Amino acid sequence: MKLAALMEGAGLRRPLGPAWEALEIAGLDYDSRRIEPGWVFFAFPGSRTSGALYAGEAVRRGAVAVVSELPAPADFPAPWIEVEHGRRALALMSRRFYGCPDERLRLTGVTGTNGKTTTVFAIEAMLRHAGRVTGLAGTVLYRIAGRESAAVNTTPESLDLVRMMQETLGAGGTDFVFEVSSHALALERVYGLRFHTAVFTNLTQDHLDFHGTMEQYFAAKHRLFEGAGGPPPAYAILNADDAWARKIATDPSTARWTYGVSEGADFRAVNIDAGFHGVRFEIEHAGGRSRIESPLCGLFNVYNLAAAFAAGVALGLEPEAAAAGLSALRAVPGRFERVDMGQPFLVIVDYAHTEDALRNLIESARALGPRRVITVFGCGGDRDKLKRPRMGEAAAALSDLVVVTSDNPRSENPLDIINDILVGVRRHDTAHEVEPDREKAIRLAIGAAAPGDIVLIAGKGHEPYQVLADRTISFDDREVARRVLAGFGYAPAGERAS
Repeated sequence: MKLAALMEGAGLRRPLGPAWEALEIAGLDYDSRRIEPGWVFFAFPGSRTSGALYAGEAVRRGAVAVVSELPAPADFPAPWIEVEHGRRALALMSRRFYGCPDERLRLTGVTGTNGKTTTVFAIEAMLRHAGRVTGLAGTVLYRIAGRESAAVNTTPESLDLVRMMQETLGAGGTDFVFEVSSHALALERVYGLRFHTAVFTNLTQDHLDFHGTMEQYFAAKHRLFEGAGGPPPAYAILNADDAWARKIATDPSTARWTYGVSEGADFRAVNIDAGFHGVRFEIEHAGGRSRIESPLCGLFNVYNLAAAFAAGVALGLEPEAAAAGLSALRAVPGRFERVDMGQPFLVIVDYAHTEDALRNLIESARALGPRRVITVFGCGGDRDKLKRPRMGEAAAALSDLVVVTSDNPRSENPLDIINDILVGVRRHDTAHEVEPDREKAIRLAIGAAAPGDIVLIAGKGHEPYQVLADRTISFDDREVARRVLAGFGYAPAGERAS
């Protein structure tokens, strides 16, 4: 494809000129290590380093041009194309280079603070159960027509997203479902895409280290419903019980549907039964009433499943087919995930890393009727510090024993993070322990559990690593919990002595 056609509408600061316009482009990338002859390299400014530092390497690898919002280095040996916004240019050019796959797939984007992953998994489960071929991208993994790979970002860069969409199409795909993070919206990773359905789960305090205020955080989320540089979505699926969701303005062309438990919701969950078996409820909707039976535990999953059900109907599924597809979803990695080694108490691993998510997690555990709830959690370093005491207070208010530990401390001293958490914990008289070593903390909690108790290990969920100041180590809460339980003499059913 000619560079002129590829860059149409990409926000050029000055005309390309005939010689540059005629360049034939064979590929695009923002990573100089992946550049091949005939490709365009995108040099982004960054907080830690600048893409401009790698532009020379990209040219040596065969890049025929560099696109950037940064000025060209002196005597740069290749065309340097300045644009108003580098990531917008990447998004638009990627979409055009790969033939606008978003126009040939039904795109569903899910945004919100909590519940994105489960809602995406639930929507995809419905679609696959109905026989559709799907692509999925989110915090836990990427999956194209059943083939899985590790997730790098909750929402990949625009180029990677479009490539995944094109790959989905190549496999006979019909739908692409993905988490749309506030970072992705602010950084233009979904700029210009055509969404069929946009889902909003909720908004609670998180990521204020990046956005600054809740209003700016909300504004980033809101962009999905405005179109984020593309047309407004055909359908907006909004949480009727969330105050921030009620502030979302939608275009007249967008069908606006609500879900929740309150009267007036377009998709209303009623007759709710939540227990260790999972959740069972009915959804009232314009087409009648549908029954949902899911092994996913927790009242919060009623909202996730109701959101998914509404999205499924928007995507053309019959209500009963949507309900059957939701029942087929057995589990979501790291989301209220049970670790069973035959112990007489429950051990649950969950990704809850905000105050609201932690409250929902502990309240859902309480609803299962245990004798005590023991909560192990920490907070991430180099992230929103304001939520630390709030999470500590939530844990102490709802738990019988709190074990405060490290999460991903990153460059911060783990004890400084723990001290921030303890400000909230100490607002209650709840018994608590401090153990910075996460594995020892899990051992402490499990060792304190009695028959009938629930041990909640919160914050990391599916993550198989822990980010320290000087390195990243392998660390999976589920595997650590299994190892600790084995150390106490427990074993899976097939390995127990008869």
